[in-house]
Amino acid sequence: MRPFPQETLKPEGSYIQRAWNESVLPQAQRMGVNMILPEISPQPHTHLAHEGLLFSKKLGKEKDYAHRVFTSFYQEGKDIGQISVLRQIAEEVGLEADAFEQVLVSRELSDEREAFLKQANEEVKITAVPTMFIGDRVLKGLHPKANIERALRGAIRDDKMEFCEGDDCE
Repeated sequence: MRPFPQETLKPEGSYIQRAWNESVLPQAQRMGVNMILPEISPQPHTHLAHEGLLFSKKLGKEKDYAHRVFTSFYQEGKDIGQISVLRQIAEEVGLEADAFEQVLVSRELSDEREAFLKQANEEVKITAVPTMFIGDRVLKGLHPKANIERALRGAIRDDKMEFCEGDDCE
């Protein structure tokens, strides 16, 4: 998430290079996912892409749209901060392009997007992307597979202990 109007990071910066090379790319390679670090500098803001997601959700196309936004950015290096790029994505997934573009230009879903962000920040306490909730555990940022597996095992163990009695508790 790269909220507007805050300045976004440049892909040539040390933080993005380190995160990409030490975490994102190795994880993608292990999973067999072809990814590139887009050279768009600075990285695009995501508010319009998120508003496009809200539009696509109203029409039952949110999974297709989200997948296409990610592949456009992380496999093709397209600037998903541009309405023209998002419009093309909308067309590709079967959304009516003129209506989609009008929603983004008018910013009519901006308040709805802001409400979701507020809920994520204040109620759910999401302060980093990605954030994973596994039982009572919260993993913020990028984590290696071992950390995620440890959290899953802990949540399963906690769940068993909560519902077991006597000799069944192990």
